[in-house]
Amino acid sequence: MNRFRKGRQKLPILGKFHLSFLAFILLLFFALTGLQEISNKTNDNQRESLEHTLERSIAHCYALEGTYPPSLDYIKAHYGLTYDEDRFFVDYRPIGSNLMPDVTIIEK
Repeated sequence: MNRFRKGRQKLPILGKFHLSFLAFILLLFFALTGLQEISNKTNDNQRESLEHTLERSIAHCYALEGTYPPSLDYIKAHYGLTYDEDRFFVDYRPIGSNLMPDVTIIEK
């Protein structure tokens, strides 16, 4: 009679493997979820930054020239606006030379 094995059952090797595999899968799931949240937050920050930059460029143009920019290409050429055109679609609709244009930013 072996007193060290009494009442204790040894886990089979496959049981240990399943436990390790499950722990790895859970860790991987939480890591990927965290990366997705970071990516979403970064996209939101880029969109907000583009909105603020457009507003500043439009106001700067109005302050210097006395009229709002006639097009988005005008802002790009004269005020150095750059953004990722593959990621964002900017709809720029001028209403008049003395009225703030309607700007809509859509993430592709």
